[in-house]
Amino acid sequence: MEKKLYRVAAGKKLCGVCTGFARYFSIDVTLVRLIFVLLALTTSGILAYIVCALVMPEEPSNIIDA
Repeated sequence: MEKKLYRVAAGKKLCGVCTGFARYFSIDVTLVRLIFVLLALTTSGILAYIVCALVMPEEPSNIIDA
């Protein structure tokens, strides 16, 4: 089964972007959120988050965690 990047509704804080990245790369969501905060403070991380929220599809409801 191929991996796909989705925004995840379960466990999301804003749009589910960080949760989607955490699942895709199999890492802790807190680490991904910290990375996005650091990017937002130093570069255009806020714009990157907004673009990801608009571009990434929402996770279909029929996908089950493995």
